[in-house]
This record gives sequence, structure tokens and C-alpha cells, in this order.
Amino acid sequence: MMLSDAVYAALGIGALAAAVVPRIVFRRPLSMPMVFLAAGVLAAVFPVPLPTVDPVRDRLWVEHVTEVCVIVSLMGAGLAINRPVGLRAWAGTWRLLGITMPLTVAATAALAAWLLGWPPAAALLLAAVLAPTDPVLAAEVRVGEPTDAEEDEDEVRFTLTSEAGLNDGLAFPFVIAALALSAAAGSGWSADWLGGWLLTDVLGRVAVGLGTGLATGWLLGRMFFRAKASALRLSEHMEGFVALGATFVSYGIAELLHGYGFLAVFVTACTIRAAERSHGYHKVLHEFTEQIERLLTAVLLFLLGGFLAAGGLAALTWQGALLSGLLLLVVRPVTGWAAQTGFPAGPRERLVTSLFGIRGIGSLFYLAYALGHDGFEGRAEQLWAVVAFTVLASVMVHGAAATPVITRLDRLRHRSAEPP
Repeated sequence: MMLSDAVYAALGIGALAAAVVPRIVFRRPLSMPMVFLAAGVLAAVFPVPLPTVDPVRDRLWVEHVTEVCVIVSLMGAGLAINRPVGLRAWAGTWRLLGITMPLTVAATAALAAWLLGWPPAAALLLAAVLAPTDPVLAAEVRVGEPTDAEEDEDEVRFTLTSEAGLNDGLAFPFVIAALALSAAAGSGWSADWLGGWLLTDVLGRVAVGLGTGLATGWLLGRMFFRAKASALRLSEHMEGFVALGATFVSYGIAELLHGYGFLAVFVTACTIRAAERSHGYHKVLHEFTEQIERLLTAVLLFLLGGFLAAGGLAALTWQGALLSGLLLLVVRPVTGWAAQTGFPAGPRERLVTSLFGIRGIGSLFYLAYALGHDGFEGRAEQLWAVVAFTVLASVMVHGAAATPVITRLDRLRHRSAEPP
């Protein structure tokens, strides 16, 4: 009884804090994730009667809660982006997805094999799990609420948000590649799985995810804004929880059709936004998803802090910590800069975009998902230690740097835009 009462109290305090903390840390070298992560550590250190989540023991629970958090954040990101999808308009995004992400996976897998001595499948899994970026954990580097003007989005915020929206789904083929390699070769190497993986898990499932997102977004967009019956024209009723309906419908249908649900949700959101780009209903939908996302993120980071304080990093070696540092401070910046060579954005914008490859909730989901399959049970503690440390380091480093860096960038941009 005392435990359940403490949980209720903690949930209430956490919900209130999720509303207050972002306003307290605004314009400071802090972030809401940093605060909740620290709160989770303190709650575990002091005798607070709260349960500790072990992601190895509670794998299924962790998988589904992080899954919901990711798809809600994807819907919010897609609804917030003002810029219409296009080859030129999204050029920075395509470069990061097509160049930075594969190079990051390859470099991280090579580092895991070299530093940790892991076999190819385990090294590839770690690289795939750490591939997606997550600007949710540093609000300064993502776009704000939907507006009528495309020019409201600067290149850095737009590129980082759109990259995260798509690479959360496009990391799935790499995770499945690691599972396929493990099943085909165990601790060795085999290329027998490559053909089926390329045809089914890359081309086929990506196509299903894109198609489902486009079709679902088109149908919901017509219903929200153009349905003949007033009861179906939901944009007139301004109910934000409809965003959850769109999120779950898109995700569920894509997964039932064996496509990538993460990809479908983001495409659905972008397609709904395109149906009536300047309508105020987008702001209502976005605000609702942002609130749900903030609550889920706060809970997950609080629990992650408790896991870390309870010995979650016991299996971490100096080699694993070095790998995390190299990924955040060398691999991502170098591959991000290389992908933007020749891109019309200024050097400051390219540098900031390269540096802020934030790792977060998506990595936690992918690892929980992968460990539900055979082949990696013996490395579960090591994998969780490296991934949790990477997320911790990213939250602290990027969270502290985001506000001063972006504020400085905005100031320089406004100064250069002023007439002489």
C-alpha cells in the first residue's frame, strides 16, 4: 500500500514538474530531461519508496512505453514542421539520412568491434540502436509550434527535427540487419541474409511505411478539414486528443501490414499538415501531442536515472564509455559535416547541425525491441550499460550546450539580417 501511494504521489509531482520545469530552465544552460534524470538518480540514492525499473528484467514494459513515447513525438514533430516536403526544401535532411546515418552506423560498428571486441552482429546492433537522433531531449534545437509562415523555421532547427522524424523509422532496417546476421552466423559473419534483407526489410517495409503514412494522412486530412458532415470535420471542434487517434491508427495499420510504423506516423503527420497548412487546428493537435510527449519523456528519464543509480552502469567498461564519447564528439560531427559539404547553409549552421546528434528515447526502444529476439541475451547488461551511458552523456552535454549555442546562433543570424 505504501509503495502504490508513493507512486501516485510521485506521478502527481512529476506531472506538475513537467509543466513547471521547462519554464524554469528556459534560456538557461539546462533542459527538462537533465532535471528529471537527476531527480531519478536522487530518488534512487535516498530511501524514497519507489520501484526501480530494470530494463533487462522489465524488457517488455520498457519496449512498449518507449514505443508510445517515440510515436507520439513523431506525430508532434511532423505537425510542427512548416516547410512542405521537397527535394530542395529538405536537402539538408536527405543528406543527413543518406550519408550521415549509414556512415555513423558503419563507424560505430567498427568502433564496437575494435574497442569492445564484439562479434559483427553485436557490434552492428549497438551501432543501429545508437543511430537515431532525438531533438526532443533538447527543445532549443527543434522547431516550435506550427505557424503560417515557412520562413519561421531556421535551417538548423528544421534539419534536426526532420532528420529525427525520419531516422527514428529508418534505423529499423539496421536493427533487423543485426538480428538477421546473428541468426545466420551467430558470432561470425555471413552474407546469406543480405538479399532478403534488402528486398524485404529495406525496400518492402519502407515502401509499406511510406504508403501507409501517405494514405492515412490523406484520408484523415480530408476528414478533418473537408468532410461534408460536420461531425466528421473535426477541425471545427478543436479537440486535441484526435492526434493520438491519428498516431495509433497510422502506426497500427503500418505494423499490421509489416511496414515501419515509425516512418508511417511521421509521414501521416506531414500529410495531415499539408492538407490545410495554415489551419489553426494543427496547433491544437501539436500542443496535445507535445504535452503527452513531455509527460512520457519525464517518466522515462526519471526511471532511467533510477536505473543508473541502482547499478545500471556496473557493466560499463572504459572502452564502452570511450565509444560513447567518440560517437557523440567525433563520429556524428565528422559525418554530419561531411554530409553537408556543398550545402548552401552557412558554416555556423552546418557546424551546429553536425554537433547536435542527440541520442535519446529511440535508442532505448530499439535496444528493448532487439533484446526480445534470440542472439543477444548474453550481452544484455553490457548493451544497456553502453546505451544508457550514451543517452546520459547526450542529455547532459547537448542539454547544457543547446541554449547558449542556439542563442548565440540566433543572435548572429539576426545581426547579419539587419540593414547596414
